[in-house]
Amino acid sequence: MNPKKRPPTFIWRMMRRMSNWVIRLVAAGRGPAVVLVLTTTGRKSGLPRQTPLQYEQEGEDYYIASARGPQADWFRNLQHNPNVQVLVGGRQLTAQAEAVTDPSRIADFLGLRLQRHPRMVGLIMRLEGFPRRYIRADLEQFAAGKALAILHPLPPAE
Repeated sequence: MNPKKRPPTFIWRMMRRMSNWVIRLVAAGRGPAVVLVLTTTGRKSGLPRQTPLQYEQEGEDYYIASARGPQADWFRNLQHNPNVQVLVGGRQLTAQAEAVTDPSRIADFLGLRLQRHPRMVGLIMRLEGFPRRYIRADLEQFAAGKALAILHPLPPAE
C-alpha cells in the first residue's frame, strides 16, 4: 500500500467543478445525506470560504476528513480560525473545530466510515491504494498524512 498515492487529478478537478452545485443542493435541503457545507474564514483573505464535505455524526459532533491531509485549504483555514459555520440537514450551526492529525484517531474515524459505508468508502480508499482486506495497522498507515476535523456545535447565541 502506498500512503502517498493520490487519486488522479481529473477526480479532483471534477470534484472542484461540482462544489458550487453541491453547495446549492445542500442549501436547498436537497443535497446528498452524507454531505455538509463547511464555511471557514480564509486565513489570508479573511473572506468566508465554503466547502462541501462528507461527514459522519457521532452524538452532537460532526467528523470530516481531508484526503489531501493538513495541506487542504479548508483544514488550514480552520487551524488558523477554528470558529466555523456548518450547513447540514437544512440547519445552520456555529461550531468550534478541533484539528486532528494523530493517525490513530484518524484510523478510528476511517474504521467507522468503513463500517457505516463499506462500498462507497471502501472504493474511495482503494482508489488511493488501500487494500480490500486490511488490519488495524493498514488503517493507521493509510491515516498517516491525512487530517480530521471534529466540529463541536456551539449553543445558539441568545
